[in-house]
Amino acid sequence: MKLQLWRNATLQLKIHNSTFLIDPMLGGKGTLGKFPWTSDQRENPLVELPFSNDQLRNKLKSIDAVFVSHLHPDHWDEAAINLIDKSTLIICPSAVSEAIASYGFKNIHVLNEQLIFDEITLDITNGQHGTGEIRQKMGEVSGLVLQHGGISVYIAGDTVWCEDVRKVIDTYSPKHIVVAGGAATFAIGDPVTMTAQQIQELAGYAPDSMIWITHLESISPCSEDRTFLTDFLHSHGLQDQCRILNDGEEVELLG
Repeated sequence: MKLQLWRNATLQLKIHNSTFLIDPMLGGKGTLGKFPWTSDQRENPLVELPFSNDQLRNKLKSIDAVFVSHLHPDHWDEAAINLIDKSTLIICPSAVSEAIASYGFKNIHVLNEQLIFDEITLDITNGQHGTGEIRQKMGEVSGLVLQHGGISVYIAGDTVWCEDVRKVIDTYSPKHIVVAGGAATFAIGDPVTMTAQQIQELAGYAPDSMIWITHLESISPCSEDRTFLTDFLHSHGLQDQCRILNDGEEVELLG
């Protein structure tokens, strides 16, 4: 198994003979503009993808399936709609399937129950994209558990530390957990992605899991950057269990 962070929540995951693309945000720097519910005037995304346009197109040719957890533009943007071949298998929750179909995608699998794909087991999971009023505004989100060869990989998605996440850990005992860090915060309410303290709680709850941290330095609401998280992890002795991924970095997920 190999995991590569492209940028923000966009991941490439190679398992067995298949390559999955998770939550593609493929547009250039600034193409999404200013985000709502924030006074930050910066245009999103804040950074470019770590590939040239030609490299990106070549990488997309190797993708066997795309998982879309929800339709926020930093997980599914206009560039993704235009660049991903319309015959590509799109795996998604039912809440977003009609919208994705409206863009001309012809091969959509609504993941309500377990899916077996190339000997890989896929299960959709729940999460909480914040708390209180901001959670209501952010809407429903999903994560994904992939299992092959006795190893489980849990891509938690845009969620804070909550009972939904604990249930997934209890059910699947994932060897690897990919979380959205950055403590993304809007003008309303508390953070909508995991804070450093929440990642610490997660690490304590799942001491046998390797935790990979994404969703950093790419969109304006994120308030915790790689330097802050690096210092936090070292100060709490978590640097061996929790790894911060850089854009373009590829790692092997060991059993």
